[in-house]
Amino acid sequence: MRAEKGTGGCLVCGSRLPAAERGRPPAYCSRSCQAKAYRRRKRERAATTRPAAPHTEVSAASAAARRRREIAEAVWRIAAGRGLESASMREVAAEAGVSLRVVQYAFGSKRRLLVESLRLLHEENERRARDRLARLPDPRDPRAVLRGVLMTFLPVDEQRRTALRVFLAYYVRSLTDPELAALLLHGSHPLEELVDTLIRQAAGQAGRAASDTGPRHEADLLVSGVTGLGLDVLHGRRTMAEVSRILDYHLDRLLGPAGARGRPLRTTPGRGQLSDAPSGAPSTK
Repeated sequence: MRAEKGTGGCLVCGSRLPAAERGRPPAYCSRSCQAKAYRRRKRERAATTRPAAPHTEVSAASAAARRRREIAEAVWRIAAGRGLESASMREVAAEAGVSLRVVQYAFGSKRRLLVESLRLLHEENERRARDRLARLPDPRDPRAVLRGVLMTFLPVDEQRRTALRVFLAYYVRSLTDPELAALLLHGSHPLEELVDTLIRQAAGQAGRAASDTGPRHEADLLVSGVTGLGLDVLHGRRTMAEVSRILDYHLDRLLGPAGARGRPLRTTPGRGQLSDAPSGAPSTK
């Protein structure tokens, strides 16, 4: 109940204070007044210490996400230009224009840096693919969507060219890194399944009947073929115009010319291949 300086009365109720026995003079006439003063100071501190506004927290989170994205983009540039073996944390920090400590704080370890950069690249590619497919003249046309999906994996612009080079760098690294291979290559085949579905839908729209197994085999071939053709474009062995003609040739083979309704599409017995032969026609080998 002591005060820093002497007063003429209790700081709470104003009552006369008892004489000081020793040391500093009392500030309160009783422990009750002292408790009231403590609660009053506590309320005043609470009133002046306001919690951070929600938008401030959101802004901080956005800034952290933006910094992580900038660092991931540095990984992409290094992987595309020099290979993933050159993407040390120090090199990534220099490429991103930040300190090594910032990279370590954002990702913790090189393993997490590489994995998260790959995940962010997948997200970026998916977002761009959705945007491109939404801009198709008729996004409800399964043939147009099928072609758009396959074109997404070709280096038709600088962004997709860089992305393909980055994926190749990760693929090469995965050949000697089992843990990274498990993250990069998994048992499911979502792209092939999507292409399979689109082939069936496009075949139905073209008035053709697809077998149970044929479209999936064709989907596997189309995805693998487009991947290989994309590598040819990267190496300069083919032009995008050539690849586009090759892709249209195979789509016409599967579905008939664009806009035309062809004969029923069936599977050649025992071979699982799509055929244009009319029903009942003898198969050829």
